Amino acid sequence: MNHRIVVLGAGYAGLGAAKRAARAAGDAEVTLVNASDRFVERVRLHQVATGQETADLPLAGLLDGTGAELVVARVTGLDADARRVRLDDGRALDYDTLVYALGSTADLDVVPGAREHALAVARPADAERLRDRLPDLGSVTVIGGGLTGIETAAEFADARPGLRVDLVTAGVLGESLGPRARDHLHRWFAGRGVTVHENAPVAKVAADGLMLEDGRELPSDAVVWAAGFRVPSLAADAGLGVDGRGRIRVDASLRAETHPEIVAVGDVATLPVRGREARMSCQIGLPMGLHGGITAAALARGREPARAKLRYVGQCVSLGRGDGVVQFSRADDTPIARAVVTGRAAARIKETVVRSTVFAMRRPGVGALL
Repeated sequence: MNHRIVVLGAGYAGLGAAKRAARAAGDAEVTLVNASDRFVERVRLHQVATGQETADLPLAGLLDGTGAELVVARVTGLDADARRVRLDDGRALDYDTLVYALGSTADLDVVPGAREHALAVARPADAERLRDRLPDLGSVTVIGGGLTGIETAAEFADARPGLRVDLVTAGVLGESLGPRARDHLHRWFAGRGVTVHENAPVAKVAADGLMLEDGRELPSDAVVWAAGFRVPSLAADAGLGVDGRGRIRVDASLRAETHPEIVAVGDVATLPVRGREARMSCQIGLPMGLHGGITAAALARGREPARAKLRYVGQCVSLGRGDGVVQFSRADDTPIARAVVTGRAAARIKETVVRSTVFAMRRPGVGALL
């Protein structure tokens, strides 16, 4: 019987892993399991939320010619001892090597009321729900001063100039960026009439707005939660070794420490990059997925997998369609203070980077700029 590689999740990390494994694993059977038959450009979901059209990318087309089989189903269970995955259509898939790449979703259980009243932009259905409500909104408050929150608030301000937009963050705006980049963000938001509330932790979310921990109330027609992500509990429920956030602990080749026949990639894996905890991002998720595919192929061939060599290059932030910030960084993700591009040049770089990920999805032999 040929070696069976099953990949769970077809995001940036999972699709990259499946295509690379199919290319490098010889006669191994590669099966990719995903809840949807479409590849989601997650880094464009804030555009979807404002009603913009994005590319339609069927997974079948992206897998064409690889020999990998696509199974459209939702994963409901993992029996790590039996090496079996259960699906919501009643089927079970047995594997010899599993690539776990189920990604992350918005963490709506951080404060009371967020799950009941807040919207998100972490999945297509979330972004589409927000898009459908947008014409009736006079105001929107985005929670989260990281890259997702910044891009979401900026997209609203750019696409709907008459919309009142507030951006609330528990820390400072763009904390992972350098001073020059943060200054540009503040100037851009001020010029678009967006009110930024820094060092303002949220206490609770309600149907008509939110309350901050200092007691202030911010009325809003809609609250968008972009203040962090969470991973599925499937790995922890199956007895895999996980950290405090439920991410699988892996070795240097991305194999699960407790189950070396399982390779974990993307947001669901915890791996230090140049001595610092990996940030949930496509910038690390895609190369991690590509290396995870190589690791799975090595296991299928009975070889010892190589160490993953990951590094950061920078952070690209879109500010609507015509502006942005590109913050170049050291390999460990610390920003290089003066290495910053802003304005239309940054917007062009960001668009090139985003398009490069789809290019990489179509061609498993290459990486991407992200």
